[in-house]
Amino acid sequence: MTALLYRLTPRTLRGRLSLVALTTATLLMVILTVAFNAVAQQRLQHQADDQLHSRAAAVATTVDTSGTAVRVLETPHDNLLDANVWIYAGRRLLEAPPAAGPVTRVADGLARRGGRHCVTATAPGHPLRLCSQPVPGVSGNTSEATVVTALDLSPYRSSADTLLLGSLALDAVMLACTYALTRLAVGRALRPVRTMTDQATQWSAVASEERFGGTRRPAELARLGTSLDALLDRIRTVLRHERQLTGELSHELRTPLSRIIAELDWWHTRPRTADQTRATHKVIAEAAESMRSICDTLLDDARNGALTAPGTAEVLPTLHHLTEVLYLPSHLTVTIGGPGLYAGVPPALLERIVSPLLTNACRYAKSSVTVRAYSAADGVRVDVLDDGPGVPPRFAGQLFEPGQRADPGDGHSGAGLGLPLARRLARSAGGEVTYDPGHAPGARFVVSLPAG
Repeated sequence: MTALLYRLTPRTLRGRLSLVALTTATLLMVILTVAFNAVAQQRLQHQADDQLHSRAAAVATTVDTSGTAVRVLETPHDNLLDANVWIYAGRRLLEAPPAAGPVTRVADGLARRGGRHCVTATAPGHPLRLCSQPVPGVSGNTSEATVVTALDLSPYRSSADTLLLGSLALDAVMLACTYALTRLAVGRALRPVRTMTDQATQWSAVASEERFGGTRRPAELARLGTSLDALLDRIRTVLRHERQLTGELSHELRTPLSRIIAELDWWHTRPRTADQTRATHKVIAEAAESMRSICDTLLDDARNGALTAPGTAEVLPTLHHLTEVLYLPSHLTVTIGGPGLYAGVPPALLERIVSPLLTNACRYAKSSVTVRAYSAADGVRVDVLDDGPGVPPRFAGQLFEPGQRADPGDGHSGAGLGLPLARRLARSAGGEVTYDPGHAPGARFVVSLPAG
């Protein structure tokens, strides 16, 4: 039964609301129809009783109770008054209509009860209504009579049936109009929802800047549009972060992966001694460990947002280790100097901050790269300098924007993600990465970090 009801239930909100409205209207119509017809039948019965009492009063004027015996006086047109009339002297029947048949027994019962009473009886072929009317005797006289009149209820029943059929027809018309108007009204009310659905289907969750809240709508749908806009913004933010994380991982993993590939190619070109093989294995293991460190650092930063796990790194050993794991050109000289310093960030994070700067410096330097660490009033500074062509002045404002490169056709690989990543990671630790436009020749980048 439940499964059948589920299959019969409309699948659309418009159909369900129309069904609820139709069901409610049907219940209301049934109650009103029953009440209306009950009142109408009661009213028709009262009219029939009033007519019977009026006839009984008219017949009572022809009954003489002044003597010792009850007499029925003859009057003009008494044949009209005698139709369906019984006259009793006490319980004794004086007059009865011809061919009264079994209805007389009902009249006898009313006469024995005395007083004014009405009952409904069924005669052959039609219903009858009978009412009794007592005729008291004259003062000091014990003679008393009772008049019983009857009325055919067929016209009244016909009127009641006509009213019932008319009310049922009116109910059917009203229900049909209610259903049609409800579907029309609900359809018009849900039209903005269909529009919003079509818009959501057409829009791109990332590229499109469209919003649901830009169109005037009813208050409820306006609130829904505002909530959906906020949800779209969160989705776009998550997708942008996902693309950013993917690009940063690809950018950072390229160097250790290239080193692994180069070591394997070099190892396969000619037979190697056992010591050389162990050295190759060591380089590959260090590159793999660097890749794992890169993944852990970037994923932790993505999970924690602006919160960076606490830690302390000894700056110079960390920078030396970084130059060892990076695959640097052999013609470059990398100089690292500075006193013993400690930065308030984990060693892996310090490597990830400095690594893009050092990689870019080695990529564009002509002969030398200098990494200098020193103490400052607000913490620790690390300068990365090279003797390359430097950054074009027109591009300095876009230097830290993701995906931007000064000259994409300069023959160097890169996706323009390294510098934005370095700045973002430094800021997550409470530091900063800046570019010194006044340095010449070459380029100078400054990493500022809290002291450890």
